[in-house]
Amino acid sequence: MQTQFAETVDLLIIGGGINGAGIARDAAGRGLSVLLCEQGDLGGATSSASSKLIHGGLRYLEHYAFRLVTEALAEREVLLKTAPHLISPLIFVLPHAKEMRPAWMLRLGLKLYDHLGGAGALSGSRAVDLRQSEYGAALKTEFEKGFVYSDCRVDDARLVIANARGAQELGARILPRTRCISAWRNGEFWEAVLECGSESIEVKAKALVNAAGPWVHSLFDDVIEQNARHNIRLVKGSHIVVPRLYQGDHAYLLQNHDRRVVLTIPFQGKFTLIGTTDIPYQGDPAVVAASDSEVVYLCEAVNRYLAGKIYPSEVVWSYSGVRALYDDGQPNPSEVSRDYRLTVDTDGKGKLPLLSVFGGKITTYRKLAEAALKNLSPWFTAMKSSWTAQQPLPGGDITNSDFERFLDDLGNAYPQLPKNFMRDLALRHGSLAREVLQDSRNVSALGENFGAGLFGREVDYFIEREWAQTAEDILWRRSKAGLHLGKAQKQAVERYVFNHRHTAASRGSVRSRS
Repeated sequence: MQTQFAETVDLLIIGGGINGAGIARDAAGRGLSVLLCEQGDLGGATSSASSKLIHGGLRYLEHYAFRLVTEALAEREVLLKTAPHLISPLIFVLPHAKEMRPAWMLRLGLKLYDHLGGAGALSGSRAVDLRQSEYGAALKTEFEKGFVYSDCRVDDARLVIANARGAQELGARILPRTRCISAWRNGEFWEAVLECGSESIEVKAKALVNAAGPWVHSLFDDVIEQNARHNIRLVKGSHIVVPRLYQGDHAYLLQNHDRRVVLTIPFQGKFTLIGTTDIPYQGDPAVVAASDSEVVYLCEAVNRYLAGKIYPSEVVWSYSGVRALYDDGQPNPSEVSRDYRLTVDTDGKGKLPLLSVFGGKITTYRKLAEAALKNLSPWFTAMKSSWTAQQPLPGGDITNSDFERFLDDLGNAYPQLPKNFMRDLALRHGSLAREVLQDSRNVSALGENFGAGLFGREVDYFIEREWAQTAEDILWRRSKAGLHLGKAQKQAVERYVFNHRHTAASRGSVRSRS
């Protein structure tokens, strides 16, 4: 195995999910040198297996998590402004089930939700007569009363990529598919060995961040060989995707008989996303899938409300993620706090900090990153102040966050390209869409056409600028083209990626011999 020696950095971050990427971007923008390693694809585990929402957490109010809800609602406004291409408002409809929570409780909870959110960009909640409203068209006739409120949807996997891109632009080194196999304190530095294929990389760092998500304890046990101060609860959440269940661009929040809620969310135009479950998990977080019983559970929850039935056989895609929740002692997985907990350990002499991230949710990742840097500030006294609340993420510098106006301008610049393709491209890349397109003035200039608006030009961009290395990275995380393409089309993407990487490797060999 060959060994490379990386330069000494201020911060070595282990974990390339949303928290690790967010911390990397924030730290790099404050003037710290940063190296981030991730054992798989960036955002390839829990961070791409969410319900794809930026929300305050309406149901958390029942557990009196007012601080978490307030912080999350404030972050919803920040993220809407800093990533308007990835995050957009979404109307939720909450049908009132007479045998469940009383209507007055739902209305009171929504009023409190509005109040905690303050005067923001989204409209407030209101009661609605489902018998007279378009929102009731898909529901059974027994549901006469309901409530409407607003939250946001997000492309979770691309939010991770945007943060990683932002960190890299500020000087951070991002190493996906690179595993930290050992780390120890030695004198004035942390020393770590990273493994990437047949290469070994040795790193020295002034501080170490454990943002490994569901592997946070494994890092303590197997890599650092140190006992963790806090426990986590691994909880599996599964989602299913079915052909579109109803017209309209609104979501439903459905109260289930076990007092959990199940969401139905319009997804990728032709589909409906349904989730999620909350099941204790004890296996390998890397090997997780929706069980038959979870699929049945989600179908039955929806069938209780919607006029048309769905069956497990109609599921076109399912995914699962393992959430590493801070263990607050609650026996019910659904009641375990979604708040985060940060700890800092030193070498006993107040040096060489190890910051560990327990829990958290995608909505509050930016605040978590700020808190992480605040906790590390005693060891980096020259570090600049917080900055990410005002600075758009890469691709998010759209004037007045007006996505539709931006889309019109982009279409005018490329009038011969299909409008649907341009919208999908803009939703993925925002203002960086021009960087993807370059001088492609017609469809033939976009390269190989795989279908579903995916062309060779963008695949090249995913590989060269966004760390994609496999067809799965491209079809399910950099895009959701996998939902729309057939088997032969997916195989064409696999061949293209293989050939691209083989060609790049050959060029690298030629350069190294010269």
